[in-house]
Amino acid sequence: MALIIHLKKDAQVIVNGAVIENASGRTISVAIRNNAAILRGSEILAPAAATTPASRLYYALQCAYLFPERRDDHLITFYELLNSYLEAAPSAGPLVAAVLEAIEARHFYEALKRAQFLIWHEGKVLDHVQERLVKELRDGAATGESASNRGLGPDSGSAAHEGGTGFAES
Repeated sequence: MALIIHLKKDAQVIVNGAVIENASGRTISVAIRNNAAILRGSEILAPAAATTPASRLYYALQCAYLFPERRDDHLITFYELLNSYLEAAPSAGPLVAAVLEAIEARHFYEALKRAQFLIWHEGKVLDHVQERLVKELRDGAATGESASNRGLGPDSGSAAHEGGTGFAES
């Protein structure tokens, strides 16, 4: 049984590493009749869009899925990024376990679907950290505490550590 993919105008799909784009002015349908590595537009992460730790590991896994001839190289990168991510965000442990389970079963598409939850998790963690930081800064500023006490006031001694300018030297 064939997989039918409907591509709207300018939509893309990747089949076995080849990017296929609908250049016509209307929706087209493509039938995939054999086993192939396929990613639809919303599942594709461009290299330039891999800007966060979770998106970088998703991209490495995407490459392992699409390019089986270099899978081992991409998986080495993936595991390095995954270990770093897990060290920084241990709360992602269950999500990481689900991704690893799919990889061990050699179900790379399923691993990619599960890795999307790591990107979602990363966003939630960063949102929480940002909310907490804003609250701490707001609370500190309201009480007149210095930056060293989580406020917005001057931080005595920090300029000395930065060469006296208040900015890090390159």
